[in-house]
Amino acid sequence: MTLQTDLPSAPEAAVALPSPLEHLRDPRTRAALRIQQAIVAGARSFLRSDGAVEMAHPVIGPVTDPGSRGAKQVDVDYYGHRYKLMTSAILYKQASLLAFDRIFLVAPNVRLEPVETSSTHRHLTEFRQIDVEYAGATRDDAMGVAEGLVRHAVTAVVDECVDDLAVLGRDPDDLRRLVARPFARVPHGEVVDGLRRDGYPQAAGTEIEWEAEERISRRADAPFFIVGYPKGSRGFYDKESAAEPGTLLNFDLIAPEGCGELCSGSEREYDYAALVTRMRETGENPSKYAWYLDVARHGIPSSAGFGIGLERLTRWVTGLDSVWRATAFPKIAGVVSP
Repeated sequence: MTLQTDLPSAPEAAVALPSPLEHLRDPRTRAALRIQQAIVAGARSFLRSDGAVEMAHPVIGPVTDPGSRGAKQVDVDYYGHRYKLMTSAILYKQASLLAFDRIFLVAPNVRLEPVETSSTHRHLTEFRQIDVEYAGATRDDAMGVAEGLVRHAVTAVVDECVDDLAVLGRDPDDLRRLVARPFARVPHGEVVDGLRRDGYPQAAGTEIEWEAEERISRRADAPFFIVGYPKGSRGFYDKESAAEPGTLLNFDLIAPEGCGELCSGSEREYDYAALVTRMRETGENPSKYAWYLDVARHGIPSSAGFGIGLERLTRWVTGLDSVWRATAFPKIAGVVSP
């Protein structure tokens, strides 16, 4: 298979990665990866006990999630057909609800991020997500599952990885405290207003910018949700609120301590006609999504779900200073690595 992208040659990135020899021998790497193992096991335990079935979704397909905040997709020459490496499993998650009412997966994703993301400490070009989708769920349901999953995973780490946390200088009591209370839910508009009062020029109808996200994360004393992003700021699959037209039934989960977004999710649009309309509104050609729209035409369930960045969650739990430290073979925009 031939990989193709339309990216120009990348300028030198702002981060220098260690060699695999250095990185894999580092006691901090080994501690972080053991903690990540406990996170995944905790997430699986939580979701399976809630009736969710683990699935394995495609790594390539004719289309993938278009809403990747400036990241480029990778094309694959698949026997003469132009396929994509998955940037997100969202379309396949919705379709999978035809088989099971509750599903999850630990999914690889590839997004060729802009080179400037190499200095954000939060972006990898190759990463994994704990992806979840529940039929019949609302946005509030999905946030409840995401909160419970994070709390359960953190508790598993605290119970099982005391020595590894000590290697990283992370206090287990601090982690317990951070997830002890219910996570607050703050409307997008309130976040924008707060940033503007602080002198940050955040635009009202857009995603929270990376620098702004880090600012609000550093001020937070616990994880919290941002809810209700404006229509047009996210993909066609985020459902619009009937009670608040122009507002999407979606959310981000923000970690404290400067780590920023851990998770994005939403209540999904599932009506065929509405999906076609939303695709056109966001500049997408519906013909690209033929297999997905065929499933929607025959009826996919209403649902809500989310994806949690596994390396981002690991970085926050471990207290590491950058997300690349939370993976064995890191890949950062503009850096050539194994």
